[in-house]
Amino acid sequence: MKTIGVLFGGKSVEHEVSVITGIQVMENLDPEYSVVPIYVKKDGTWLGGASLKDFKTYKEEDFSQTLPVYMKPGEPKLYMMRIGKKGVLKKPVLDERFVELDCVINALHGTNGEDGAMQGLLEAWGVPYTGTGVLGSALGMDKVLMKEHFDHFGIRQVPSTWFLDREWKENRKPVLGKIKDLGYPVMVKPASLGSSIGISRVDREEDLEEAVDLALSYDHKVLVEVAIENPRELNISVLGHGGNYELSPIEEPKSAEDLLTFDEKYIQNNKQGDKTGQKNARNIVDPGEKIKEEIHDFSIKAMTAIEGSGVVRIDFLLDQDKVYLNEINTQPGSMAFYLWEEGGLNFKDLLNRILDMALEKKKEEDARVYSYESNLFQRTGFGSKL
Repeated sequence: MKTIGVLFGGKSVEHEVSVITGIQVMENLDPEYSVVPIYVKKDGTWLGGASLKDFKTYKEEDFSQTLPVYMKPGEPKLYMMRIGKKGVLKKPVLDERFVELDCVINALHGTNGEDGAMQGLLEAWGVPYTGTGVLGSALGMDKVLMKEHFDHFGIRQVPSTWFLDREWKENRKPVLGKIKDLGYPVMVKPASLGSSIGISRVDREEDLEEAVDLALSYDHKVLVEVAIENPRELNISVLGHGGNYELSPIEEPKSAEDLLTFDEKYIQNNKQGDKTGQKNARNIVDPGEKIKEEIHDFSIKAMTAIEGSGVVRIDFLLDQDKVYLNEINTQPGSMAFYLWEEGGLNFKDLLNRILDMALEKKKEEDARVYSYESNLFQRTGFGSKL
């Protein structure tokens, strides 16, 4: 029986979204796996324990039945610490237990989980993990770098500009000039956040300062894009690894507002008590052969550009007959299972596919050469210049 760690929570404004994804994953994993929850609290503390499989633990904020856990680089093991019985000197001793993990499902979202930071830690840990690697995750998270990278692949995107917090604070005149050149209305976004957090629509310059201040409260870099009037939002999921990619059906999220809000994504859609979440909000559409073909083309190019692995969701904007890639989510909420269910692949089988890809990716990485025999120590005297 394989032992699968599910990593969720995180030091991020998307903490709650990640908890929802983590619970959904644990509830839908194949029973043939032994499931080990790994919960990262908002302060960065790692916890383990069976009570973390119960959503009530988070609603009541009762972590009394959990244990602190940690990892050791180079060992695919999760160590759990508990106070053991008193030793010879009648002092409590730490009792170290470990669980050897076959793979980790990364269900973290946002900062420290989706931006390459956790991917780097998992690489150093030496445990196979699901999802895109360090560089691709960093590119997918930073909307400014994403846009610049995707430009090289001929992927159409909404015209934009960007700036740093120090530019706004020290001399905002050039910044205002760049935004004016774009033309109002604009969308103001933190460069490295998801779930529609910190995003504002600005119709005139007088309202820009408030929107920028909001974005800067979440990130040091701000992206400003042309606001397309009355766009259709079309989303698709891509599944695969190593250039072999499959595409899900296309959805058009239902929303009464210009911008799909955090509440609409993660709260309103769960009020019916549906265990697996967002399916009630999905509206599968056929946008027409030409538009669908362009969405498919841009999706494969985007996944290729970041060397994507596992499952991602890509969000598009449709302005009449022109398709723009809006963003790529390398760690989509709920693993985008709802799109694959519409295509005939259930959540359990989707997770099996993602795990298989993670193990294959680790196998490929382990086959590479990581040492070079140069006899450098023998050829160099102590203290001499190399």
